[in-house]
Amino acid sequence: MADITNINGDFNDGPDQIIPSDSIWTVRPEGTVKLRIPKTAIAIEQEKPISIPGLLNRTAQDFPDQVALAWQEDGDWKKMTYKEYRENIRTCAKAFLKLGLQRHHAVCILGFNSAEWFISDVAAIHAGGVAAGIYTTNSSEACFYCAENSRANIIVVEDEKQLEKILPLRSRLPNLKAIVQYSGEPKCDDVLSWKALMAIGEKESDEHLDKVLKTLAINECCTLVYTSGTVGNPKAVMLSHDNLTWDAMSISQRLFLDKGCETIVSYLPLSHVAAQVVDIYITMTVGASVYFADKNALKGTLVNCLLEVQPTRFLGVPRVWEKIYEKMMQIAAQNGTIKTAISTWAKGHSLQYYTDKMNGKETNTWGYSVASSLIFNKVKKALGLSRCKTFVSAAAPLSADIKKYFMSIDIPVMEAFGMSEAGGAHTISTEHAFGFSTIGMTLPGCKTKISNPDKEGQGEICMYGRHIFMGYLDEEEKTKQTLDEDGWLCSGDIGYLDKKGLVYITGRIKELLITAGGENVAPVPIEQTLKTHLPHISGAMLIGDRRKFLSVLITLKTEVEGDGTPTDVLTRESKEWLKSLNCPADTVSDVLSAGPHPNLLEVIQKGIHETNKSAPSNAQRIQKMTILPADFSIPTGELGPTMKLKRNFVLDKYTKQVENMYM
Repeated sequence: MADITNINGDFNDGPDQIIPSDSIWTVRPEGTVKLRIPKTAIAIEQEKPISIPGLLNRTAQDFPDQVALAWQEDGDWKKMTYKEYRENIRTCAKAFLKLGLQRHHAVCILGFNSAEWFISDVAAIHAGGVAAGIYTTNSSEACFYCAENSRANIIVVEDEKQLEKILPLRSRLPNLKAIVQYSGEPKCDDVLSWKALMAIGEKESDEHLDKVLKTLAINECCTLVYTSGTVGNPKAVMLSHDNLTWDAMSISQRLFLDKGCETIVSYLPLSHVAAQVVDIYITMTVGASVYFADKNALKGTLVNCLLEVQPTRFLGVPRVWEKIYEKMMQIAAQNGTIKTAISTWAKGHSLQYYTDKMNGKETNTWGYSVASSLIFNKVKKALGLSRCKTFVSAAAPLSADIKKYFMSIDIPVMEAFGMSEAGGAHTISTEHAFGFSTIGMTLPGCKTKISNPDKEGQGEICMYGRHIFMGYLDEEEKTKQTLDEDGWLCSGDIGYLDKKGLVYITGRIKELLITAGGENVAPVPIEQTLKTHLPHISGAMLIGDRRKFLSVLITLKTEVEGDGTPTDVLTRESKEWLKSLNCPADTVSDVLSAGPHPNLLEVIQKGIHETNKSAPSNAQRIQKMTILPADFSIPTGELGPTMKLKRNFVLDKYTKQVENMYM
């Protein structure tokens, strides 16, 4: 039997107890913190703190027959009710305890979104351990770091591909007691299948699990989220029950989620805390149904899923919205003169409608009503979004022009912003508070301030609330650098607040380029503007730190391998674009072999010229560019797990190309 001693003392009234604490942070896995409740009374703050097991119990009691999870199996949808969901979680938790899961030790989960992922995560918490998701793109060594750092007793993997990363590590992980593979039958005798795991739990009584649940506390760590680690090893963000359940309740309130009536489709990586809060804990909060999109959704199956499920809420990473946009552009390019004219007319009315709404005007013109009824409703129906009330992009920034396009077809994509350290989300746009370049309003019960603002009101964005993390596991100095003495989280993002309370991000402190002339340049807005003027390129990375002028690295769109590795072969869209410029090519090598064609260079230079028009100073104008031989990707190292650019990696990889621009 695993040890269930509560090292915090004789507190055995869990799982919804709060252990007294005067600390605003801790780096110990068994530590507790006081709840950060702002003094300003807001409705969400009056919600009684609740643990994750407590939240699940409440929802299973209120909505026992409501579908909790649904997934496709051999072409058919399999469904699990909340009553069954709770039973499966308890069974899995009993199996984890039997296998030796110790208090405050981890269950690491390595796989794509699935019912087994959800169950493993919540079961680990029920059993007194901590849940720790690992990105599926991690290397074997990166997986080792997470497993060792979290003191993992159990590792749950999706399939043989992920298992191959873990098997060589077993002798180096003294705390590891079991490995579980939830998809397919394991080929190794000492690796448990999901069926075998659940069979272990079914044989166990409830007594041991119930004793463990009594020792849980709302203000102790239940989840570790590993930052993407673009520089050095990732940090383990410690999140309490209250961090997660309270943030989920706050988001639910802002989005006006209807209890027991929501159907959610999400394409967010569950190893990222934003997805965990949205998919797992908001689901529990409102009794919603989560339908899992196929892991190959970005290759064309997502729309099929949406058509079958007809969600009321749809959430995706920016790449999801970009892929839909690219497909819509391809379709639009085939329209004749009349269809194009009608489309332009309709999009103009829709964009004006949302622009007016941003400016506080509630207009509903005849043109918008007709366009919505006759055109946009058909578009939404074709995409499977005719019932959808909320469209959200999260995990990374979404281009303002992509948002503008979707608003022009009556699909207002709202952006959510947060950090692993902020429990998932801190701001979110709604139809009552949104804009093309804002990340929305601060969530109810949270607070935002701008630290050390300049004369234009820009400074570091700082956050406060019950969702702010407990600390970094075993990293006291880094915790002190991130949390100030009053418990404010220093985000590292530069931005400002407008008069309406909308939050804007204009750059990131660590990403700022400081030119040789001493001017600070935020690269992301410039990169996004360039990609808007050059929609046929794929990636853009600004160069200029300690340089005399700015330059940019550009990548072209290419086909990818099954694991996402870019090939040399250009996409059909890229080929057609180059053909239209009278410089046809089938591969990136063709483009670069004799130097880029003058016509291509001219078009790119025009895009740079248009981008430079919005530059506030000469120091922020792009002077030179070069086309790289391969696109950026996760497998090849240029992008992190959440699709953020690893700038130092790119600089090291393409040193020669960069230096050539400054010769």
